[in-house]
Amino acid sequence: MSSKVRIFTTPGCGYCSQAKQFLTEKGVEFEAFDVSSDKDAMQEMRKMTGGARSVPVIAVCDKVLIGFDRTELENALKCLE
Repeated sequence: MSSKVRIFTTPGCGYCSQAKQFLTEKGVEFEAFDVSSDKDAMQEMRKMTGGARSVPVIAVCDKVLIGFDRTELENALKCLE
């Protein structure tokens, strides 16, 4: 079964690192995609967001979050409980 949380990132993105660390600290399993080297992931991310190029993009259940906002991500993760 695929992960319910997917995060689209680039190397050197501080907010991406913070988001992954936050998910890890919360014990949330996630699948990470590097959109700088994975063209399919880049296309998927842009399709989900209507063409956004900003990272991180975090897909949680049926929500798509652009950027890293702890409160917003914490609220989105409630769908996993």
